[in-house]
Amino acid sequence: MNDHIKSLQEALQVSPDNVPLRIHLAEVLMREKRYAESAEQYSEVLHRSYGNTKAQLGLAEAYFYQHKYSAAIIIYEELYPNLPTDAMVFFVKSLIRENSLQQAVEVYQKVIALNPGFADEEIDGKLRVGNADAQSSDQDELNDNDEAGNHGSDFFLEKPTIDFSHVGGMKRIKDEISMKIIQPLKNPELYKAFGKKVGGGILLYGPPGCGKTYIAKATAGEIHAKFISIGLHDILDMWIGNSEKNLHAIFELARKNAPCVLFFDEVDAMGASRADLRQSAMRHVINQFLAEMDGVQSNNEGVLILAATNAPWSVDAAFRRPGRFDRVIFVEPPDEQAREEIITAMLKDKPVQNIDVRKLAKETPDYSGADVKAMIDIAIEDKLRDSMASGSLQPLGTKDLLKAAKQHRPTTLEWFASARNYALYANESGLYDDILKFLKIKK
Repeated sequence: MNDHIKSLQEALQVSPDNVPLRIHLAEVLMREKRYAESAEQYSEVLHRSYGNTKAQLGLAEAYFYQHKYSAAIIIYEELYPNLPTDAMVFFVKSLIRENSLQQAVEVYQKVIALNPGFADEEIDGKLRVGNADAQSSDQDELNDNDEAGNHGSDFFLEKPTIDFSHVGGMKRIKDEISMKIIQPLKNPELYKAFGKKVGGGILLYGPPGCGKTYIAKATAGEIHAKFISIGLHDILDMWIGNSEKNLHAIFELARKNAPCVLFFDEVDAMGASRADLRQSAMRHVINQFLAEMDGVQSNNEGVLILAATNAPWSVDAAFRRPGRFDRVIFVEPPDEQAREEIITAMLKDKPVQNIDVRKLAKETPDYSGADVKAMIDIAIEDKLRDSMASGSLQPLGTKDLLKAAKQHRPTTLEWFASARNYALYANESGLYDDILKFLKIKK
């Protein structure tokens, strides 16, 4: 095989712009597990044939085997959702290794949708519950025994590895969640003496990308509880009555795994004002949700319900009654100090040089956590191009990130433009006072 590789290398010296030949050499090197050399050849192909999909996929796979998961993820994200199944599997595994489990779940669900019989021991052990092939050490503990219906294997139940120490800033939010959820579990007798039950709900609202899902997952990690993240697509079913059954199955799974944090994302899509809903089927789903929260026929002790919304003004007032989402918390964009922490965390293990984190934080006002990630991604893409053009790794510097910051407009501005009007003119109960405070508006 070495003779074959040598002959291919000699042929390329004669014809360096022969893209098919160079790809063939890269594939041979990959099979020989010479991943760094393979990556070098794929990079050369992209230098000569920009956007060559085969070379991009090969380069991402080579990065994966070199444990350069962040670099692999950038390529896979650029090509997603048009990835072939085998590439999507590498994408999922890269996300798992970077601890981006929620995104890994979303991609893996697409793999399963395209290939219903697909199974992978490593992935299933990390992401799936109720799968007969999964050999996770927590499987017996997490198994719902199918008593909640036939839906158990469709829901993803996690044991988060993050806690509040991984969350940059958000001190006020952490304190409020602690009093409502964490302290009752740590001091059950004290709360029992005052007649306070362990459970209830918190509604997190604010601009998109400010860490509502992350803080919910960190809450579960803080109390060593299990975590179930649910979107509207996990509940709704085309057949009448099935959506209510799905919702009941989710709550039953959470009850059997208490203490458990049950997180509903974009709850406004499900909790829209019933007066605005003409379709009786959706009204039934909302009523079922309220009944499950109230624990009418079941005990919700230890089931901690968090929900997130970008549009709190669209959530039915019935959701905010005592015993339901009776604590509503505004999740604002990170302040300057929090942005420093977020930037530092996101640049960890990436090739950087002389980064002035404080200056970057100062130059990115109104940035959400998602905006910070977008800024870094833009800078990384530019550096990838430079690295491929020069043939050597070019580290990120402060100037690269500042340049990227000028290209990316904060996504929070549009949200605040709408929220400001609700806070000024539809705030009879004082629900949006925190928005006015953040905007420094005196009413």
